[in-house]
Amino acid sequence: MGDLLAARFRYIVVLDLSMGQLEVARGRLGAIGDCVEWIAGDIRSVALPEQAFDIWHDRAVFHFLTEPQDRLAYVRQVMKAVKPGGHVIVATFAPDGPAQCSGLPVVRYAPEQLHAEFGPPFELVEHASEAHTTPWGSVQHFVYCHCLMRH
Repeated sequence: MGDLLAARFRYIVVLDLSMGQLEVARGRLGAIGDCVEWIAGDIRSVALPEQAFDIWHDRAVFHFLTEPQDRLAYVRQVMKAVKPGGHVIVATFAPDGPAQCSGLPVVRYAPEQLHAEFGPPFELVEHASEAHTTPWGSVQHFVYCHCLMRH
């Protein structure tokens, strides 16, 4: 986040289910953490401002939404909160990624499947793969999709 602030992004919001994890992240930033808005809440239902964000970045949340209604709620939140023409970047486990993470089931996606979850309001600009090495030395395969909001 320090890099985003250095690049002159001024409205940065970090959302997590756990206030404790938000406090850990904020503590890592030191005083610069005061320039970030920290929100503890469930992405499916948290109150987000309308058309407030130029960029939405999710690394490893969407794949935990295993129920269709939860994924629809997430997409509605994105559609509400991202400005028309805004960028949406979502990373999930790839088809050859783990079937569980932290003991929880996940949904794995190929780029086309991930884009299909978001639908026509989102123009797929590009996608990429990543082989992420965990602190324990195992490799987890991710897919990233970068879309533009059309609405």
